[in-house]
Amino acid sequence: MSAYTVPFIINGEERHVEKTFDVVSPDTGKVLHRCGIATEADVVAAVEAADAAGQQWRDFPAAKRRDILLKASEIMNNRRDELAQYMIDEVGALQGWADFNLNLAVDMCKDVAGRVNAVQGIIPQCAEGLSSMIVKEPYGVVLAMAPWNAPYILGTRSVLFPIAAGCTVVFKGSETSPRTHHAIVSILAEAGLPKGVVNFIVTDPAHAPSVTESLIANPTVKKINFTGSTPVGRIIAKMAGQHLKPVVLELGGKAPAIVWEDADLDLAAGQSVAGSFFFSGQICMSTERIIVHKKISGAFQEKLLANIKEAFPSTGDALILINANGVEKNKKLIKDAVSKGASVLNGDVDVTESSKTRMRPIVVSKVTPDMDLYKTESFGPSVSLIEVETEEEALRVANDTEYGLTSAVFTEDLRVGLRFARGIETGAVHINNMTIHDEMTLPHGGAKASGYGRFNSLTGVEEWVRTKTITWRN
Repeated sequence: MSAYTVPFIINGEERHVEKTFDVVSPDTGKVLHRCGIATEADVVAAVEAADAAGQQWRDFPAAKRRDILLKASEIMNNRRDELAQYMIDEVGALQGWADFNLNLAVDMCKDVAGRVNAVQGIIPQCAEGLSSMIVKEPYGVVLAMAPWNAPYILGTRSVLFPIAAGCTVVFKGSETSPRTHHAIVSILAEAGLPKGVVNFIVTDPAHAPSVTESLIANPTVKKINFTGSTPVGRIIAKMAGQHLKPVVLELGGKAPAIVWEDADLDLAAGQSVAGSFFFSGQICMSTERIIVHKKISGAFQEKLLANIKEAFPSTGDALILINANGVEKNKKLIKDAVSKGASVLNGDVDVTESSKTRMRPIVVSKVTPDMDLYKTESFGPSVSLIEVETEEEALRVANDTEYGLTSAVFTEDLRVGLRFARGIETGAVHINNMTIHDEMTLPHGGAKASGYGRFNSLTGVEEWVRTKTITWRN
């Protein structure tokens, strides 16, 4: 075990606390390092530091904000080997997923740097004898909470968009990936971000409810963003509502991929495998249900299974999940489906791998609405295959879920694709691409129980400003 303990960062200084917890590798089961447990005193200190830095940061020249973010992108790129290893160790990521995270985070810093001076007010025409202007002002102190599964992407965006808009931040990192999230704040500090603009704390699961409630209830905190599961998102939204505070939520998903009768089956099969099993299916945008036209279902299944065998050969290691609970959840969902008439097309739910955190891809067909797998987010390496015959039936199945984050459609007819895109109740629809898609120019967020508000693009910056109307007599 490493003797290292992940510290907090409050007002630009590392803060070590007495009580700590172990951070364990999901791959080896060994303790990687330790991390501090935040208390009420740490919450107050972090919020006060953010508040004290607020006026200076709000008035900070846009060009200097831009330069800090550009410098952060450079530092992140230069430190990528070190940063990737933190992520590989803490969340069991493969090198490809770590690289994807870092590439997008580096690009995010550059993109947001170019948007810091893009927020604009307006001068509307008023009643006779009056003039007015609408200015946009930063909210103030923001509480940011990000999960472990895409720690550099989700952690970076949780703080970057608010600070670009002139807000200051208390960043509550994930207890699963604290060193990875700490690195984001250390990079911003190294890039020249003034003290107190971003403050970093973490706590353990036992103290998370009280620490989170204390942060949300603090009257100095003006707005919140949370990315994570829908059950926890409901709790965050309820707390925020009690204190009349706005919140941006990006929550769970049950992403459908529609494979239509005219689809390029090689493309659809390859993208469906990637969308279903990238990072062991532990992505909110992962493909959970493949809705395939009955005419081409047999041919598609052959190509799907061939792609799985090529990407995940039986001679290779099984996929790593963040903990044993994720494996047990998926196996329970699959066993319930099989007991009610579903068929397993790929994989063996009864196989025990080299550790309790490992599992191989499983494809289940003949899935029906009475099965738990039909509606429950599996968040693991399992995917359902459902046959349909009409567009209406495909849309009904695609929308028959409380979630609405993302979706995919595979067809060679753009008109068909656009009809589906208009009918699917999700925040994004990707035609001839997998459900996992995130880039800085596209607003990102969900519908229904997948949350509200948006990250990315100028929309992501404007989430963190509010309008103020100023009028005067001519």
